[in-house]
Amino acid sequence: MDRTVRTVEDVLALLDRLFAAESEAVRFATGDGKDFWDRFYADRSRPVPFFVPKPDENLAAYLDQGLIAPGRALDLGCGPGRNALYLAARGFQVDAVDLSPTAVAWGEERAQEAGVDVRYLCGDAFAPPAAELSGPYDLVVDSGCFHHLPPHRRVSYLALLDRVLAPGGHLALTSFAAGEGGMGSELADADLYRARDLQGGLAYTPESLRWIFSDLVEVELRRMREEPPGSELFGVTFLWTALFRRGAAA
Repeated sequence: MDRTVRTVEDVLALLDRLFAAESEAVRFATGDGKDFWDRFYADRSRPVPFFVPKPDENLAAYLDQGLIAPGRALDLGCGPGRNALYLAARGFQVDAVDLSPTAVAWGEERAQEAGVDVRYLCGDAFAPPAAELSGPYDLVVDSGCFHHLPPHRRVSYLALLDRVLAPGGHLALTSFAAGEGGMGSELADADLYRARDLQGGLAYTPESLRWIFSDLVEVELRRMREEPPGSELFGVTFLWTALFRRGAAA
């Protein structure tokens, strides 16, 4: 007979295992999703829209509009680093973290080819070894990490932001949009645990994002703008884009 729960982190780890019970293919939770994402990034020739080294259109707009300025940046779930490379080229000091060694290796190759300096880290941003992500960061970028987390890992996500985001710093987030023209599962949180399946990612409404990040100040929340194939920017309308700011007195 095992009694494995003593701390909050024990509870979170126990809940992680619920999503691993059915199939490794649906295990998006934290460090245990490494094998899935390694397979995902292994074939670079696949026509995956965000494999193309283009930054998110909203991220470029924030810089162009003066909403954010160069400083220290953290790219969560960076994949091959398309946003990290863009920020480094625009004068940011960038740390980029991803679960997948395959994605990180690809990102390092791209950084070398582009002649920019990005510090790539391979691992789980929510695990204790991620103490290297000490902050403070003026900008945290998340383009597609948050919507792959199970509900209980929002606790870890908010704790990470609380630890590393500088007072006055910004969170630039993109996530699956619920409703017409959106993408992702719209099951209620409790039903996801009954199904033990994250269904490829979770959809959010603007109201749910505002509630989850209610400790931050909303700067902008809108649909991502569609970008044509020839654009230098990445943009698809099934995502929300949001910019939140931490209070200066945090």
